[in-house]
Amino acid sequence: ISEITNFKMAAPMLKDKGSLQFEDKWDSMRPTVLKLLRQEPVTRAEWQDLFWDVHSVCLWDDKGPGKVHKALQDDILEFIKQAQQRTLTHQDDTALLKAYIAEWRKFFTQCSYLPKPFGQLETSLAGKTVSSVQKKNSPEDSIVRKLMLDSWNQSIFSNIKQRLQDSAMKLVHSERMGEAFDSQLVIGVRESYVNLCSDPEDKLKIYKENFEAAYIEATEAFYKAQAPQYLADNGVQNYMKYADMKLKEEEQRAMRYLETRKGCDSVQKLTECCVHVLVTAFKETILAECSVMIKRNETDKLLLMFQLLDRVPDGINPMLRDLEEHIKNQGLADMVAAAETITTDSEKYVEQLLSLFNIFSMLVKKAFSDDPRFLTSRDKAYKHVVNDTTVFRLELPSKQKGVAKTQPESKCPELLANYCDMLLRKTPLSKKLTSDEIDLRLKDVLLVLKYVQNKDVFMRYHKAHLTRRLILDSSADSEKEENMVEWLREVGMPADYVNKLARMFQDIKVSEDLNSQFKEAIRDKGHGSIADCVNIKVLNAGAWARSSERVFVSLPMELEDYIPEVEEYYRKTHSGRKLQWHHLMSNGIITFKNKVGQYDLEVTTFQMAVLFSWNQRPNERIPLENLRLATELPDTELRRTLWSLVAFPKIKRQVLVYEPEAQSPKDFQEGTVFWVNQEFGLIKNGKLQKRGKINLIGRLQLSTERTREEDNEGIIQLRILRTQEAIVKIMKMRKRISNAQLQTELVEILKNMFIPSKKMIKEQIEWLIEHKYMRRDEDNINMFIYMA
Repeated sequence: ISEITNFKMAAPMLKDKGSLQFEDKWDSMRPTVLKLLRQEPVTRAEWQDLFWDVHSVCLWDDKGPGKVHKALQDDILEFIKQAQQRTLTHQDDTALLKAYIAEWRKFFTQCSYLPKPFGQLETSLAGKTVSSVQKKNSPEDSIVRKLMLDSWNQSIFSNIKQRLQDSAMKLVHSERMGEAFDSQLVIGVRESYVNLCSDPEDKLKIYKENFEAAYIEATEAFYKAQAPQYLADNGVQNYMKYADMKLKEEEQRAMRYLETRKGCDSVQKLTECCVHVLVTAFKETILAECSVMIKRNETDKLLLMFQLLDRVPDGINPMLRDLEEHIKNQGLADMVAAAETITTDSEKYVEQLLSLFNIFSMLVKKAFSDDPRFLTSRDKAYKHVVNDTTVFRLELPSKQKGVAKTQPESKCPELLANYCDMLLRKTPLSKKLTSDEIDLRLKDVLLVLKYVQNKDVFMRYHKAHLTRRLILDSSADSEKEENMVEWLREVGMPADYVNKLARMFQDIKVSEDLNSQFKEAIRDKGHGSIADCVNIKVLNAGAWARSSERVFVSLPMELEDYIPEVEEYYRKTHSGRKLQWHHLMSNGIITFKNKVGQYDLEVTTFQMAVLFSWNQRPNERIPLENLRLATELPDTELRRTLWSLVAFPKIKRQVLVYEPEAQSPKDFQEGTVFWVNQEFGLIKNGKLQKRGKINLIGRLQLSTERTREEDNEGIIQLRILRTQEAIVKIMKMRKRISNAQLQTELVEILKNMFIPSKKMIKEQIEWLIEHKYMRRDEDNINMFIYMA
């Protein structure tokens, strides 16, 4: 119905344009405008009529829009004048601030309501169509709103803003001193600054130049006075708590009193100011306590220090250095203190290393929240401890100008490999641990291995132990053996190393099948008895061999006759393969009988050859010279084998007896006489046993005395080859590369095995240049070029 009525009202207007004047309508519009300014109640009808009247006047009176704007301005100015009078009656700054905020709050609220009915005025003054106005979505762009705010700024705010700002800062200061007040008083001053800026380019300009600058300045001045005094009175540790508390307080206060809209960085600036005045200014004093706290393991205090100094650029660098120093010193001190135990017992050594790692990791977790920078420092320092050579070292040969010298390296990889062997072999340690515990300890070994520089040494020893376990069939669990190989692959060991280990397991399985087939064939020929006693392991030389040296020995007759049959059978089934017998690595069980009892002795082939010398003449005394002729063993091997039979450490009664007395195998003379101990027997718990099994092998020998030195040299030779190979690989890919870049990439490739020394890199580059693999750039000697 109302629409029809409006339509009727509009009808005569259409007939006579210009008959409706501004003067006709303003008297009825003005009371509603004044009510809105004064925040008095307005009825729905008055609100709607105001919309209609503005619309009518702006459309039908040509000069209407300008007159409405002028009249509106006069009323707004009049209203502001009254507000000004009410505000300025207060002489006291705090009372002035309270009065201002009360007036401002009411006025600012109306800045959102009053412009709404004047939409047509905006359109008319801007000379736009209605549709384009509807697209305008920001009420802050309203002409009426701008008129209101500009009038307020010119009439009131610009005159008293300094007094208001000073009052606001005093209130903030009072709050810092613990007094309570209405926070809206400060917020109102900020809002005035933010909303009364007429610069369309930067609406926060006045706010930033005045309020923000004053707030930050006041904060800085406050803490410059408070902080040094607090530090002097309460000491560093209490000061850190104070600084942390104040930083959090000021951040929360800034969120309340400073502008937080998008693109405004007031809170950040304030925080930076607080960090500077509370932390950076006392950085050196705070850091002086760091190393003492680390030594005392005061993790809570360290965490607080870390949180404070992490706000300062490069603030934690001295803390990282202190942590590294502590781990190096503490780690090495603990290792040296326990040196007597850990140098002889690889289990204790690994446990000591893991214990240190866990202590340092817990320190980094609790004190530095596992921050990556501190974890890196822990790793760097722990690596130093693991690779240290002061407690024990492995001497590796390094040829220098024709003189063979030795360069020390950490013995850690060797001891880690020994510990792995104890876990994987049938030992008292592996028997007392559950399967899961063994897995856990093997994983621990891999954790330490990550920090070892000369990993190639670990792999060499690990492979030697694995060889013994597979040959002597002494593995506690074959599944764990294969798991360990896969874990080594996962931690980044070179594929060719790991593949050789995998090949070793494959050979053992193939050998088992070969043995059963061979025994079947022998039985068919009627030679079953010896075949049932002998197991042959055919192993791939590339995967297993540690040296090419083979030691000749005169075998018992039964074995001598058996070997050609094995070779003949193998040739038939595998053409083109050559068998080489490694008696050095072989072993067996012989039955020993005397008047005390009968015993099964587990012996090496060399021990077997020596003992068989007495088989036909059990009571004879045989001199060293005759034994050498009988066994055909090299002198050093014969002496070592005899020593193992006359002075085996684990038994009380030895198999052989000799005279004259000797302190070591080297002391045996040509005339030293050996004979079988007829009193030999096995003693258990103080009682003589008539039967039993005794292992005389001990640690299976994989190389002769001479090849042990070769072995260490072999490590160096392999490193040289790997370095050359890696350089060629890099050069092939890069074609041109600088010396520095080449060294960096080379270390990156080889770091999983060993870290090449600068001397070694230089020597290998020279060798490759000499052999025309690469050359130096003629214009720049530090640039290398690949030669295809």
